[in-house]
Amino acid sequence: TVREFEARWERKLWLSCLAVESWAFRERRARQQRGEVERTTGEGVVVTEQEVFAEGRRRREMAALKRELYGGGVGVEGKLAGDPEWDDVVPVVLEEPEGALAAIAYPAEYAEAMAYLRAVMQAKEYSPRCLRLTEHIIAMNPAHYTVWLYRASIVFALQLPIPDEIAWLNGVALANLKNYQIWHHRHLLVENYFPTIAGDPDAIAAFAASERDFLRQILAEDTKNYHVWSYRSYLVGKLGLFGSAEELQAIEAMIDDDVRNNSAWSHRFFLVFSNPAHATPGVAATEPDPKVPQAVVDREVAYAEDKIRLAPQNQSGWNYLRGVLVKGGRKLATVEEFASEFVTGLGQGDGGEDVLSTHALDLLAEIYAEKGDKEMADLSLRRLGQKWDRIRVGYWEWRRKCLETPA
Repeated sequence: TVREFEARWERKLWLSCLAVESWAFRERRARQQRGEVERTTGEGVVVTEQEVFAEGRRRREMAALKRELYGGGVGVEGKLAGDPEWDDVVPVVLEEPEGALAAIAYPAEYAEAMAYLRAVMQAKEYSPRCLRLTEHIIAMNPAHYTVWLYRASIVFALQLPIPDEIAWLNGVALANLKNYQIWHHRHLLVENYFPTIAGDPDAIAAFAASERDFLRQILAEDTKNYHVWSYRSYLVGKLGLFGSAEELQAIEAMIDDDVRNNSAWSHRFFLVFSNPAHATPGVAATEPDPKVPQAVVDREVAYAEDKIRLAPQNQSGWNYLRGVLVKGGRKLATVEEFASEFVTGLGQGDGGEDVLSTHALDLLAEIYAEKGDKEMADLSLRRLGQKWDRIRVGYWEWRRKCLETPA
């Protein structure tokens, strides 16, 4: 209609006016960069913060008018294109091949940000605005590993305080629990930061305490997060926390809270039996280590037994107990009396037989086999398949056949 045409013409006219004002701003800033002076006062040209703010608002209005009049476009009317700070950057727009079989429909804001990221990465620019750009992209796609690597390069190039970056990273990690790139970035930060505190035991202790506090927070959200536990193992080795009473107490608290937390049990085993103070280099976790003090083995056997009594059918404690015996070079028979606490009246039928833990009966079968008592070993395995763990009857029958095979 005529009215719609007039309204559109008015918007186009207003857009032209804004474009002239925007051109005047860019020209004035160019004069400032060239060091020119004002013609009326003779003083140097200065672009004020108010003028920059007004230009940003002007560009947003222009972008809205362009979208209304002509439609949008990546890297032309977006958030960054409307920011005077990015005027000197020509975005590198990703162009999909014509007829691409699986073209990705990126959101316009993300596509624009990536276009600017490609440009600054090609220019090898490491600046505060690039750091802010990575934060902007990470907020949209926290799994973009290239952005994380570029962010680390910026942090190191600008020599920014690592604790500040870690503090920012904590919030991102809590919001993205299953993200691996976050923990790789944290690893790189610690590698860069540690040499600066390596000679200061107090600084190491303070950093370890702050990391332990954060790990407590994130594990409270996801107690068995593989990335977090992997990082925790790395941190123990990097900061030399094998002998840390605080680290051991923290893990004991987690096991007390959930005795079935296999991740916490695994970390305790690493903490105790990978300690350089009493671990032979090169000895695998599943191999005996004569360097481990028997007092440590006694302590860990007692610890495992105490926790098993709390939840006899929890496999974590039994696996830990087996691992401790292997490390200490002890036979399984050394815990026969303990395992027998959970099995009574074996072979006496349903009326007299009681098994509180199938793991205990499984261990007893191995103990009997170790002692050469194949009859009791066979009985233990048979009752597991017939009564106490029937869902795995095929496995227990296979174990029985193994008794007949010479070792």
